Amino acid sequence: MPKNKQIIGFVAWLVVSFIAAAIGSAASIQAGPFYTQLVRPSWAPPPDLFGPVWTILYALMGIAAWLVWRVGGFRAARTALTLFLVQLAVNALWSWLFFGWHLGGFAFANIVLLWMLIVATLIVFWRVRPLAGALFIPYLLWVSFASALNYSVWRLNPQILG
Repeated sequence: MPKNKQIIGFVAWLVVSFIAAAIGSAASIQAGPFYTQLVRPSWAPPPDLFGPVWTILYALMGIAAWLVWRVGGFRAARTALTLFLVQLAVNALWSWLFFGWHLGGFAFANIVLLWMLIVATLIVFWRVRPLAGALFIPYLLWVSFASALNYSVWRLNPQILG
């Protein structure tokens, strides 16, 4: 693959990842005040931690997708890259469910689905390029933690999160 095509592909996969981040963050514009009014478990991280963590995770996701794409383009890795795009869409939806629409139960169901899609993506990425799968491990760990946090916050705030 020519070097300029690799660079364009690298930028494109990062852009795709950060478009999903932007869609999710559009629902999170007022997340700070909303999140601080919620009863949270003692182990909940401070709100300032989420932005930097997610920025790193979206960058790792974009790099992982690029590594898979580099093996032979979209056509060669259609299943893996389609799964990647589906999990990105499910990821972006979570912020709308939780922060935008205050639907804690639906957000929890969404994050469970997201967790399963991340595991599936990690596996298919690993089969194409082990490093790409490995780059999904921090994402899986964070979403595992976020799932527990989502469940706890939802159960602690039934009057706000339905």
